[in-house]
Amino acid sequence: MNATVLALLLCVASAATYAAGAVAQERLARTSSARTASALFGNSAWWWSAGLNAGAALLHAAALRYGPLTLVQPLGALTLVAAVPLGAHGAGRRVATTEWRGTLATVVGLGLLLIPASGPAPDDTLTLAEALAVSGATAAAILLLTARKDPRSGLRHATASGLASAVASALTQTVAVAGGRGGALLSVRVVGVALLVVVFAVGGMLLSQRAYRGGLGAPLAVVNLANPLAAAAIGMILLGERLQGGALGILLAVTGALAATRGVLLLTRTAPDATAHAGPGPAAAPVRSAAAESPVPVRHVAA
Repeated sequence: MNATVLALLLCVASAATYAAGAVAQERLARTSSARTASALFGNSAWWWSAGLNAGAALLHAAALRYGPLTLVQPLGALTLVAAVPLGAHGAGRRVATTEWRGTLATVVGLGLLLIPASGPAPDDTLTLAEALAVSGATAAAILLLTARKDPRSGLRHATASGLASAVASALTQTVAVAGGRGGALLSVRVVGVALLVVVFAVGGMLLSQRAYRGGLGAPLAVVNLANPLAAAAIGMILLGERLQGGALGILLAVTGALAATRGVLLLTRTAPDATAHAGPGPAAAPVRSAAAESPVPVRHVAA
């Protein structure tokens, strides 16, 4: 099977699994069932969402073995396509017209990015020094995004989650490609980078848990926008990946980025009734997410 086709199939499976995990996280973030770190980690629903995210991450890692970052990351928009209707169905409501418009604009925009992003299977990887530099810069950016505490910090946490996911993907690609070469699996570089993947993967999931406190559509759209843009920057600056098609390719990429941004803005204007997520009775009142109340440092990583 062609490497690009295999990467695309793995991306679709990963996106569907990520969508199910995101919906589970968002529903948990809107309930009072886990207000502390111990309650969160003792909650079976949270572990279910974590398992879905872990499965999606493995599928995403496999996709990165066969496709470049600039191709694989934009396909994360498929998560949004599945998650918005899934979330609305779980909340017992219809998908709002603005949500459909925002989802469509985001997906079309990221789809346009796919056209010039298609390229050969990856061969170059990050050195240990590059991996540490990217990790340090991303950690600093995440700290800046999440340092300010206010009730409307969900989109900043979503941006931080997207950055963490992008770095985790770039690092995962290094492990997948370099680790697949004979004798390199247990090298200092591969093991060190694999540990960084775990840190950013877990951190990104906790950041998204915090972001979903105010809803699903807009935070997930921001994650799916920040993720491929950051990954593309890493791929083009450090891994030698290039947009295809010359000037036309650049035009398509810019148009796609603008359309995706428009979609995110539309989704931020959609504020479904929070009570729809919690069901009837006293528990229907909006509450703070477990990740927001948790003493665990929420400073991630699906894929």
